[in-house]
Amino acid sequence: MKSTDEKARKPRANAKKGPSAGAARHEGAGDAVAVVARGSSQTDPAVIAFLRELEHPLKEEIEALRQIILGVSPEIREEIKWNAPSFRTTEHFATFNLRTKDRVRIILHTGAKVKGTATKGVEIADPAGLLEWLAKDRCLVTFSDANEIREKRAALETVLRAWIRLM
Repeated sequence: MKSTDEKARKPRANAKKGPSAGAARHEGAGDAVAVVARGSSQTDPAVIAFLRELEHPLKEEIEALRQIILGVSPEIREEIKWNAPSFRTTEHFATFNLRTKDRVRIILHTGAKVKGTATKGVEIADPAGLLEWLAKDRCLVTFSDANEIREKRAALETVLRAWIRLM
């Protein structure tokens, strides 16, 4: 029985044992996925723990996209923000939206504070049609499965590099 001091918690995820110390690696959703060493300056132990505990049917795809984002630039850092993995250079620019279970969404934005781009907008070349604009300075990128991630990886990397240059 729980003591009155303990808060009842709803478990968010089942802990799964993965590879021990060393590297976080995804092998299912993309070829030549970057390996980012755990504890490196790009990764955040809180994100690693969050993803380890995450219950999501597209968990492997989420990890593949995380590795792609981190692989775009050595300047990218991650942390948990808005209850999801979020990525930044000088400002936050991308955050996972993990509420849907049938697809993985990444919100590209210009950080938490309103900037001039909120009124004038952001211009990003998008020949692959990845971006669904939510506002002048915020858009959504959606992937439904590992094949789509593989097919659109280069386009995503190009969009991410362009977005970071705007920051």
